[in-house]
Amino acid sequence: MNRYFKIATVLLLIAVGCKDFQKNDKNTSQIEKSVYELNAENTQSIVNKAIIAHGGTLYDSAHYQFVFRDKLYSFENQKGYTYKVSSKDSLGNQIEDILKDGKLARTVNNELVELSKKDIAKYSEALNSVIYFATLPHKLNDKAVQKEGVGETIIKGEDYDVVKVTFSKVGGGKDFDDVFMYWINKKSHYINYLAYSYSVNDGGVRFRSAYNPRTIDGIRFQDYINWEAPVGTPLTELPAMFEKGKLKELSRIETTDIQNLNSVEVVE
Repeated sequence: MNRYFKIATVLLLIAVGCKDFQKNDKNTSQIEKSVYELNAENTQSIVNKAIIAHGGTLYDSAHYQFVFRDKLYSFENQKGYTYKVSSKDSLGNQIEDILKDGKLARTVNNELVELSKKDIAKYSEALNSVIYFATLPHKLNDKAVQKEGVGETIIKGEDYDVVKVTFSKVGGGKDFDDVFMYWINKKSHYINYLAYSYSVNDGGVRFRSAYNPRTIDGIRFQDYINWEAPVGTPLTELPAMFEKGKLKELSRIETTDIQNLNSVEVVE
C-alpha cells in the first residue's frame, strides 16, 4: 500500500512540476512577445514622427520636380504615383522615362520605344532610387519595409534614435537584401544621417551626412555627402568613424531647382 502511495505521490509531483514549467514557459513567451511588440510600436512611432517632420501628409498629394546630375526628375503622388526623368543623350535626343505605379515606359523624341525586360528593370530601379532618397523618409512605411529599433547614440553632441531597415523579397526591389540604417534626431525628428550596405559588385558600405536642408511648401529636401567605409564595416560603427574623420568622401548628392508643381505653372 505504501509503495503504491509513494508512486502516486511521485507522479503527482511530476505532473504539477510539468504544469508549472509550461505555465512559466508560457509567461516567458508572453513577456518576450510584449517586449517585441513594444519595440515595434516605439520604432514605428519614431519613423512616423520623422515622416511628419519632413512633410507628413503633404507627401500624399505632392507633385515636385528637381534637377539631379543634369537630369530633370519629377514625382507625383496623386492617384498612385508617377515618377519621371528626362535628359538628352550625346546626340541630342530627348529621352524620358515614366514610371507609373510600377510600370515603366520610355520615349525618345516623344516616340515610345520598346525595351527589354532587363532594361526595364534597370531604368525602373535607377529612377525609383533617386526619388526614394529625394523624398526620404516618405517611403519608410511601404509594405516591403521591415523596421527595427536598434538603440540610441550621440553624434556631434546630439541624441539620435537608430532604426535599421531591411526589405522583404516581395516588393523590395532587385536589391531587397541591402541593409539600411537611419539616425533620427530625437528633438527635431530629422534624418540627419543614414547608411547602407550592399552586396552587388563585391559589396560596399556607404554613410551619408545631410546638409543644405530646404523646406519648400512644407516638404523638406536635403543634400548629402556620400562617404565610403571598408567593405564589411558594421553600420553601427560608422558615426564614430565619421566623427574621427576616418571615412572617405566619394560624392555629393545634390538636388537643385526644386519646384512645387502644384503651386506653379511650368512652361515646357
